Amino acid sequence: MSALPPSVFATSDAHGHLTELTAALHEAGLVDREARWSGGDARLWVLGDLLDRGPDGLGVIRLVRRLADEAAADGGQVRTVLGNHEVIALGMRRFGDAEVVHRGVARTFSSIWSRNGGLASDQAGLDDELVDWLSGLPAIARDGDHLLMHSDTTGYLQWGDTVDDINETVRSLLASDDPVAWFNVLVGLGRRHELGGADGPAAARMLLDTLGGARIVHGHSIIGDYFGEPFDSYDEPRLYADGLALDIDGGIYEGGPCLVAHLGG
Repeated sequence: MSALPPSVFATSDAHGHLTELTAALHEAGLVDREARWSGGDARLWVLGDLLDRGPDGLGVIRLVRRLADEAAADGGQVRTVLGNHEVIALGMRRFGDAEVVHRGVARTFSSIWSRNGGLASDQAGLDDELVDWLSGLPAIARDGDHLLMHSDTTGYLQWGDTVDDINETVRSLLASDDPVAWFNVLVGLGRRHELGGADGPAAARMLLDTLGGARIVHGHSIIGDYFGEPFDSYDEPRLYADGLALDIDGGIYEGGPCLVAHLGG
């Protein structure tokens, strides 16, 4: 008898809400009551936006990194994908109030950070080791038939036409001291809603045909906003674009649920 394949899960956009994320992972059977990994050989994908807007972004990051170590010791995996809020936080730390002319407009990372729920307490904890970890996160990933990304956009293709090429390009841009290059990454990851509407299935199919996989899994765009529903009216991820895309952002900072999607296994 062959062994059953490991279960695969994904969550996204915890935005510093450590208590809610821990409770959702516990309900999914991935952590115990002491928030220790209990998922065995399961794989958990965390699709970005760990910090900002909520009270304890650093706590969310510490939890995710600790669970990665505990899961690995138990035959499982916890892996994280880069979100636009990670880029905002890193850009704030590196460039701060420096004025950058991007596409003809003067901008600063500090103003974007403050408008998007940046917390001084999170910034204070971004030491060099943590900055290196965040800067090195992949922008996109594949797990079996699932194409995993933070943002629901075809903009990833500006950085390459394979998963590896995209990740290598984004890492190199975030390793540079060029604030315009950083803004380009931020703008690309900030795009949204490109897989919805009449043209959405074609856009989703283009991503899948180029990068592989049978279904896109993403956060970034809150289900309630995307589909015009009250934030407290749903408790599951939303499949759309003719079944080619799965939105897992419940909108935790708007009062929506912290969702943990079971993708298979």
